[in-house]
Amino acid sequence: MTTSDDVYTEPAGRIYERYSRYVNHRFARVVELIGFDKVFTRAEGAWLWDQGGRKYLDFLGGYSVFNVGRNHPRVKQALVDWLQREGASLVQMDCSPLAAVLGQKLAQLTPGALDTSFFTNSGSETTEVALKMARKSTRRPRILHAELSFHGLTFGALSVTDDRMWREGFEPLLPGTAVVPFNDLDALERELSGRDVAAFITEPIQGEAGVRIPADDYLPEAARLCHKYGSLLIVDEIQTGFGRTGRWFACDHWGVEPDIMLLSKALSGGYVPVGAVITRRAIFDKVFEDLAHAVVHTTTFGGNAMAMTAALAVIEVMEDEGLVENAASAGAMLTEGIGRLAPRFEMVKEVRGKGLMIGVEFGEPRSLKLKAGWKMVHKASQGLFGQMLAIPLMRDHGILTQVAGHNLDVHKLAPPLIIGQDEIDHFLRAYEKVLGDLHRFPGPLWDLGMTLMKNSISW
Repeated sequence: MTTSDDVYTEPAGRIYERYSRYVNHRFARVVELIGFDKVFTRAEGAWLWDQGGRKYLDFLGGYSVFNVGRNHPRVKQALVDWLQREGASLVQMDCSPLAAVLGQKLAQLTPGALDTSFFTNSGSETTEVALKMARKSTRRPRILHAELSFHGLTFGALSVTDDRMWREGFEPLLPGTAVVPFNDLDALERELSGRDVAAFITEPIQGEAGVRIPADDYLPEAARLCHKYGSLLIVDEIQTGFGRTGRWFACDHWGVEPDIMLLSKALSGGYVPVGAVITRRAIFDKVFEDLAHAVVHTTTFGGNAMAMTAALAVIEVMEDEGLVENAASAGAMLTEGIGRLAPRFEMVKEVRGKGLMIGVEFGEPRSLKLKAGWKMVHKASQGLFGQMLAIPLMRDHGILTQVAGHNLDVHKLAPPLIIGQDEIDHFLRAYEKVLGDLHRFPGPLWDLGMTLMKNSISW
């Protein structure tokens, strides 16, 4: 029998060859082209180690999954304890005590009168459930979503995701969906005023669109308009929730109480996939309307004991270790540190974010040499420039990062919420060096850009 130790000690080339043959050869090729083709064998907190023993600072965080850090010992021990007690799970015709406790805890943490949870296995699935809930509870056909939104890649979730790259080839998608400009209350009211909209779904901060933060009045007014016209407000906290922005939930920054909230990613601790749709009892009861409809929507693995155990342990760790507060303070230090560097580097256009969800946006430079390099790279491919930051950070400094989304000149930082001054200082020293190299043309990073351009045709 092949063990995990056997697999991890194989040469990296052999592992990637097998992955290419039996899984996704296109993705394997992309990872190889940008020099990220490592085999990571160990992880702890904010750090990863590869086969050769090299240490990497994780500023990607599994796309905001590892808010409590990787392999947190208390979450791990909670799962070990459950396995050792040989507990029962997925009986199906029972009410899980762990799900009941987690539901109660989420009702206490989330804003307003959100008090009833439906447990899922992923962020995309939470979106699917929320769309069904909105349509049935309102008996209305239309769903609005924001421009440049991202809510997942299953069919319904993709229907409210506004990015041609994700949608192309899968259309037509669900009927009855429409996009409204993010941060535009007049456009939202025009759509809502027909009183045929079941819900408006939005991220409080748009992560995949480059960490776009709304005006302070946008979400409160969106909530008011939804209620005025009888529509529901669905807030997608899959990426922003559980302390990422320096509050338990990003909507807390604006005092917004959604009708339905979507949760996943960090709730899992990175161990067992879990998601939750949390709403008010009155909305829930319009969906599961009587005993005959008690399971009108269900999911086989939702609410399984391992997922509930992990989620409860994650919340306990976050409370006991003050990780929400640390995200706010560490995020301020990191943002301010990058902000102090920015005036020295003309391509840094804006540094924005809340807590440890930070976007660094780059723009076309003024100086002629840099402008020529910028235009050359962007003419070849809109997605190349961001890799000219991510690659040297990884290759030369052992820091794992990525761009915010496809074809964006926004570098996104989402480290675990456990980071402190040492990790921030390490990152800032590396970032200063990479920004300096990026602002020398010709130079090694522009040579890297030329290499990427040559290979981009096969991406």
